[in-house]
Amino acid sequence: MGEESSVKLIGAWFSPFSCRVKCGLDLKGIEYEYIDEDLMNKSESLLKYNPIYKKIPVFIHREKPMLESMVILEYIEEMWSDNDKYYRLLPKDLHEKSIARFWIKFIEEKSISFQTFFKASGDAHEKAKGEILEILKTIEEHSPIGETGDKLFFGGDKINAVDLAYASMAHWFGAMEQVAGVKLLDADKFPKLHAWTGRFKQVPVVKNHLPDYDELVIFFKNVKEHGYLTPPASK
Repeated sequence: MGEESSVKLIGAWFSPFSCRVKCGLDLKGIEYEYIDEDLMNKSESLLKYNPIYKKIPVFIHREKPMLESMVILEYIEEMWSDNDKYYRLLPKDLHEKSIARFWIKFIEEKSISFQTFFKASGDAHEKAKGEILEILKTIEEHSPIGETGDKLFFGGDKINAVDLAYASMAHWFGAMEQVAGVKLLDADKFPKLHAWTGRFKQVPVVKNHLPDYDELVIFFKNVKEHGYLTPPASK
């Protein structure tokens, strides 16, 4: 308990990046204090621990802050790495770990296309749609997930850090599609990826931390229509 007692996470209810870290901590069985941030009225703690970007999530261990959700997950994996006690977020085998890191890097680098798809209009919006379809096609054809069998998740029979990296595609992207009035992650075109989203959202740890879908739709409507960073009244 000594290592766990000084763990804090500053996040936001709507953030897939906060959700990544919360799920990772729960999978590892780490107790932590969670602080939900109002990004329209940033707290002294957020400004103290992330004075440059002033963004969430911020992970704090022994009063030392860490930023970027996937960097945080790697830190958690290394800090609490006792194989007999803790859940593995990354494979132990070096080759398998390199493949996991590849797929994490892949979706991190492609995230700008999803942002452009939602925020932009006209030619930029159409270009982003095409880029996303290519991203989905690549994941469908080359990722380790399958419709059935051993590879139910990116991590095999259990979720790992790669699945958490793709969390926004499983839940948040659907709300973005609904607000934008466009369906890209189609079950007929991408059956393996679509099936994975359903399985991922039913994992108890994940299900416990997913934001309410209807509230997420309202949030994205506010962002689309008014440019809010967060809803006027923080949850």
